Amino acid sequence: MKTKQIRLAERPVGMPNEDNFKWTEEDLRAPDTGEVVLKSLYISVDPYMRGRMNDQKSYVEPYGLDEVISGGVIAQVHQSNSTELEEGDFVIGNLGWATYQIAHEDALRKIDPSQAPITTHLGVIGMPGITAYFGLLDIGKPEPGETVVISGAAGAVGTVVGQIAKIAGARVVGIAGSDEKLAYLKDELKFDAVVNYKTDDLFESLKQACPDGVDVYFDNVGGEVSDAVLRLINKGARIPVCGQISLYNLKKPDLGIRVQPNLLVNSAMMKGFIVSDYGAHFQDAVTDLAKWLQEGRLQYKETVVEGFEKIPEAFIGLFKGENIGKYIVKVAEPSN
Repeated sequence: MKTKQIRLAERPVGMPNEDNFKWTEEDLRAPDTGEVVLKSLYISVDPYMRGRMNDQKSYVEPYGLDEVISGGVIAQVHQSNSTELEEGDFVIGNLGWATYQIAHEDALRKIDPSQAPITTHLGVIGMPGITAYFGLLDIGKPEPGETVVISGAAGAVGTVVGQIAKIAGARVVGIAGSDEKLAYLKDELKFDAVVNYKTDDLFESLKQACPDGVDVYFDNVGGEVSDAVLRLINKGARIPVCGQISLYNLKKPDLGIRVQPNLLVNSAMMKGFIVSDYGAHFQDAVTDLAKWLQEGRLQYKETVVEGFEKIPEAFIGLFKGENIGKYIVKVAEPSN
């Protein structure tokens, strides 16, 4: 059988574009012992993938040129040569942007479609949800009544951070870039205050939204947004640094305020983290997230586009702020 694939044709300079990708097609071999043939159903696009497109040292190896791009994928077992997985099983893994592919059973985790919709394993109870859980609770450590500010608040991670902060009894302020996103945060997720970084006077609006200062700042974006928030941090503030999406496509290094004086005079802590740092404890997060989801204490939203050929377009859309919640590409319907 044949499979379609999307490979990295060239390394982006600045904002990625369609020319950075190329489509290929090839025959699949038969699966060896312990392997399965997978039919891709849902493919995740995530901001960290932009860093992997650069040829530079990071916390994960860069994609090679002409290599099939990989990331989170939910797939269905199409053919099995495994004792662990049967035809029809749903699995998740770090897999390629491909319509069909072969993977070893050890690289896959079986998921139960009766627990929650399978797409949630790419979002609220998947990598973004786990990232939110550990970044906020292990580094941010919000206390009841404290103010938690989240940049990129309408994204896959930010929406979960805000809801966990509310569960912890904190006051939550979300920063996002459209009225639609702000309405979702305020009306549906019950954030206490919201700020539009594109149309508001950012610093003045943040001061009004945070009259008692900022105790926890969950930083997803960096840049000028973070510069404004850091001017408002309180004594003992905690700042989990999860992402810097505003900087990923810059052609020159960014220049901003020096953060050290703010950290020093406020005895504040800023700590970067990668979700894989908590790999040994993932199940703790999944258990709590799934419980909160089932209890209705966690809500989620997905932006889903359809069509394998739409994956690059969706990936580029991340950096234009086109999504609310998790951005997913639906590749195929499950087989009966």
